[in-house]
Amino acid sequence: MEKLKELRRRQVLSMRELEERSGVSYNTIWRLENGLTEARPRTIRKLAKAFDIEPSELLAGGDDA
Repeated sequence: MEKLKELRRRQVLSMRELEERSGVSYNTIWRLENGLTEARPRTIRKLAKAFDIEPSELLAGGDDA
């Protein structure tokens, strides 16, 4: 999930900081960013809330955040 990594880096957040902010585990964030797992709807909602964006924005590809 390239968009997740892009958003996290733009906000200068470590994976641990995003874990605290979102309630999504470090391991899950790492696996999502490295394409090792697909995000569940609940996880997408939690991450989107942490970035104050709509879930659909998190799912969008590319550099249009």
